Amino acid sequence: MLRNNRVLWTIQILLAALYLFAGGVKLFGPAEAMQPPGGQPQPLPIWFLRMVGGFEILGALGLILPGLTGIRRNLTPIAAGCLTIIMIGAVISTVATMGVALTVLPLVAGALDVVVLNGRRDWLSAPARS
Repeated sequence: MLRNNRVLWTIQILLAALYLFAGGVKLFGPAEAMQPPGGQPQPLPIWFLRMVGGFEILGALGLILPGLTGIRRNLTPIAAGCLTIIMIGAVISTVATMGVALTVLPLVAGALDVVVLNGRRDWLSAPARS
């Protein structure tokens, strides 16, 4: 059980770093940084991408802070589930704009989100400490 916990924490930290970076670029970066390569037009409005970036940052915090503080630990699997939904959208968007080959990162991130969701599902029923 202890080894499983360490693996989950490692995955959570790596995912949080990924989502903080990706969300930060979307939320605070210039609009040009969000354009698909090859001069293709961005099919999604910039406001939508900025909103997704904000959700990614919130999800990253949700993967780490509840477990560290012990407060509302049930938010960690919820955050992982929400990030999984975002990654499904990312896969669809990536296929539509850049092709199947570039879907590896959102597919792997989404799969790891499911691992965290499954591994931390016992936190869903844990009594909340506020």
